[in-house]
Amino acid sequence: MKVQLLEKTKEQNLYEQVAERLRALIWEGTLQPGDRLPSVRKLRQQFSVSISTVLEAYRLLEDEGLITARPQSGYYVKRLLPVPPALPQTSTPPSLPCAVDTSVAFQVRAAMQHPEIIQLGAAISSPDLFPSQALNRLMGQVMRAQPQKVHGYGIPPGCEALRHEVAKRLMDAGCSVVPDQILSTNGTTEAVYLGLRVVTKPGDTVAIESPCYYGLLETLAALHLKALEIPTHPVEGISLEYLETALAQGKVAACALVSNFSNPSGHCMSDQKKKQLVALLTHYQVPLIEDDVYGEIYFEAARPKAIKAFDTEGLVLYCASVSKILSPGLRVGWLVPGRYQGQVELLKIAVNVTTAIAPQLTVAAFLANGGYDRHLRHLRRAYQTQMARMTQAICEYFPPETRVSRPQGGHVLWLELPSHFDSMILYREALEQQISIAPGIIFSPSESYRNCLRLNAGLLWSSELDHAIQTLGLLTKQQLARQFLAQTEMNQ
Repeated sequence: MKVQLLEKTKEQNLYEQVAERLRALIWEGTLQPGDRLPSVRKLRQQFSVSISTVLEAYRLLEDEGLITARPQSGYYVKRLLPVPPALPQTSTPPSLPCAVDTSVAFQVRAAMQHPEIIQLGAAISSPDLFPSQALNRLMGQVMRAQPQKVHGYGIPPGCEALRHEVAKRLMDAGCSVVPDQILSTNGTTEAVYLGLRVVTKPGDTVAIESPCYYGLLETLAALHLKALEIPTHPVEGISLEYLETALAQGKVAACALVSNFSNPSGHCMSDQKKKQLVALLTHYQVPLIEDDVYGEIYFEAARPKAIKAFDTEGLVLYCASVSKILSPGLRVGWLVPGRYQGQVELLKIAVNVTTAIAPQLTVAAFLANGGYDRHLRHLRRAYQTQMARMTQAICEYFPPETRVSRPQGGHVLWLELPSHFDSMILYREALEQQISIAPGIIFSPSESYRNCLRLNAGLLWSSELDHAIQTLGLLTKQQLARQFLAQTEMNQ
């Protein structure tokens, strides 16, 4: 009996529909690990599609790590790991504020720039995942249609067309804002910088999650601010109890957090916890710089809300961009400054007057033409697949005691090794093999997390990437073995 497929839509090709049917059978358990899948010809008859469509569907499932091809035999359901790895432990950073030194992070960042290195250390995506051709075409249209406007200074808030589209997108994050409340920036980094610069002065202390994105630490260092690390759970996020103690003691001038799928730990705070956080900050009148750059890259059914969605007094300065979704090179981001809007706009003029107009109009056109949501669906599926494949590879190649985060969005993984492991040694040894990693100490102003590292899952899976994870796992095992032998000799 033939299976009737839906008519082909703009959002989903026929091969994706075939893959979706088979994927459901695998996840539901109808097709078990080790089972042979129907032949290409049989599926062609069942689904009334071409052989090339079936082959493309099988290729997609193979890329996702769900099936494997056996020469002269056919396709089989892959044996996946039955038990996920243990989660990293809740962090226990120092309880006192400290100055920020980012010299190690600068060295690590510089090493990531070499094109021949496999970029597992930088939180970047494969260029093939971005709609570069569509963006190039749209930018050409913008340049031809508005030649004088794109070469002008513009106004500090940014292009109204972009701010209008961003305001519409923010509705999905639970935020009700109008275009006039949005300021265009050069990526999320500038948005965070402007926000921190307005709500703090040199010497102030900023509460941060721990571990924390090293880019934020670099901004804190540039502004001569101290950091207070707050204990953070790998799933639930920062400890509100510890934060409240710090706020009550008057130690904190501002907070800065990645609200959804945090970099590097991948946690996503629940709506209830976000609401409690806003209530806590409102009580003490402490502003929050919210970085929501990963908010659109979710794997579940709905986009998680922004912390800004619960803000009624303008204390949350919301920052985001398209750098992780469309193009890091366009440098298009935005800031919703809340009660600090006037101060932020004045500072923006002093820093760089305005954001380049052509990239803003290009992104606005892409958001408006309907292609953005379609692109996001493909991107989320790709990141989820790559995350799953990398997690499985880590479990296969790394020591069994390795703990791994389980983000439900974004594209970075946080690994925790035994306490005596040194990720800086791994970093140097991996570089000799043309592989970059991000050692844990760069994610802490107190240089904690030496036994941890962050890996980038934003690259398309390949045999080269699989070999790189295998190499890292071998180097990790070798280091632990050396440490065990040294300890044994000391005890004799």
